[in-house]
Amino acid sequence: MKAQAKAPLVLIVEDEPAMAEVLADNLGSEGLCVEMAPDGASAVRCWQEKNPDLVVLDVMLPKLDGLEVCRQMRSAGYSTPVLFLSAKGQPEDRVEGLQVGGDDYLGKPFHLPEFLLRVKNLLRRRKETRTVPTYTFAGHQIDFRAWTARLRDGRKELLSEREMAILWLLIERAGEVVSRDDILDRVWGQEVFPSSRTIDNFVVRLRRLFEPDPQNPQHFHTVWGVGYRFTPEPEPRGARPGQV
Repeated sequence: MKAQAKAPLVLIVEDEPAMAEVLADNLGSEGLCVEMAPDGASAVRCWQEKNPDLVVLDVMLPKLDGLEVCRQMRSAGYSTPVLFLSAKGQPEDRVEGLQVGGDDYLGKPFHLPEFLLRVKNLLRRRKETRTVPTYTFAGHQIDFRAWTARLRDGRKELLSEREMAILWLLIERAGEVVSRDDILDRVWGQEVFPSSRTIDNFVVRLRRLFEPDPQNPQHFHTVWGVGYRFTPEPEPRGARPGQV
């Protein structure tokens, strides 16, 4: 008899016991395994010991705030998807969460169905990226299973889940124009937070990693008013209208 696949493990880092219990009960009802940590320091230990499939991370935590937890774990090489939860829901707060390595950001208070949808989407994308191969272009090698890139100069960089998902979509449709709406639908699904500007920020990060001159990209081209186009080999300047 074939062994049943183990349910994904979600680490909930939340210092409010009532909130943590509600989240854990709902995730458990969806068939997920749950671990809980009440503060930032214990979150780091649990993350290292349990190697969860997803971390639901409150921003305002005792001992070590959620942003610093994420920053430390990303620096240590952990690519686990992170869903930030916070009462600080202004655009600049969300951007900061993404900049330190978060994959999604949900402001409090929130509706449980939306929370569960975001969790499912993050877990689904993690499963998808584990099945795709490595890809090489312009001296860079990308490992979609490990969420890492070995750059042309020898450096090794860890990418976030959303960076990997956008990168995979552009590579999958190399040479084609991929609209911002297509990227939003594919990478964020039904989630309500992202805007087209969010996508632009992610592409800026990819250019900084992979382009010899990010201000004059050879691979990640902007098609004004539409979206982006990826070309593995550099094109002559002016080869196509609307590119940057």
